[in-house]
Amino acid sequence: MEGLARLSGGASAETWRFELVCGTQRTGCILRRSATAERDRFSTSISKSTEAQLQRLARTQGVPAPQILFELQPDDGLGEGYVMARVEGETLAPKILALPQLENARSKLTAQCGELLARLHRIDSKQIPSGLTDQSALPQLQQLEALYRSFEQPQPIFEYGFRWLRENAPTAPSLALVHGDFRNGNLVVDENGIAAVLDWELSHLGDPAEDLGWLCVRSWRFGKPQNPVGGFGQLDELLRTYANAGGETITPERVRYWQAFGTLRWGVICLFQVFSHLRGEQHSVELAAIGRRVSETEFDLLELIC
Repeated sequence: MEGLARLSGGASAETWRFELVCGTQRTGCILRRSATAERDRFSTSISKSTEAQLQRLARTQGVPAPQILFELQPDDGLGEGYVMARVEGETLAPKILALPQLENARSKLTAQCGELLARLHRIDSKQIPSGLTDQSALPQLQQLEALYRSFEQPQPIFEYGFRWLRENAPTAPSLALVHGDFRNGNLVVDENGIAAVLDWELSHLGDPAEDLGWLCVRSWRFGKPQNPVGGFGQLDELLRTYANAGGETITPERVRYWQAFGTLRWGVICLFQVFSHLRGEQHSVELAAIGRRVSETEFDLLELIC
């Protein structure tokens, strides 16, 4: 093994990059393993074993997920996790939206997102690993509000947002496998478009419209507000290609609900990050700075629900 280096990761996982060397053969690898229990307490993240199972399942359905090479064993001393093949391409959203060599890819991204999400949401429930919880609107909202209340930091806009989301919660026709974090920044993009979908740790059973709404949250447009789909596309194309690929008919109003939900969710996550610093759980200037994002989400939320 050579070139071991830690990459930025989410709250519930550590991500490491390295080269696996066997004689003259070199394989680019990514190690994903569970983070500390303290950092994991806020998340509804699934186990790393289930995460690996979902990536294998997604690949069989034509959804490009990194190939799982092997899972960590209990006696490895590394905790729960897995090693997957590294997929080459760009993951930084601002670069995906700006690099000249990705101009052709950007023109394909909206349709590809619609098609891939339709494939994911069509997966037969009998194939989905056991243990995934119902995270449709109201159950998920209850968990999110419990986290928000734990900060004892009232935010009037968030208070209104929680009430609006409870009163306007849609009823999903049927629960589907939802990625949970499908957005610009969790996609590997090369010159042909989407090469891989990353970060399956928040996958759950829920309303398929959630994935479409999260993809359209303003925070994931990275300075391109005129393009609601990830900063690169328009909602009508996303919904059309999703339906044409076998997804159910989803209205813009239903997507708007999940945009509002996702905006509030991101605002609460920002609060979690800054309180992790303020409470001394993880001293970090980066986490402290994320606190300013709370006011941005309040503005975005008001635009959606007023």
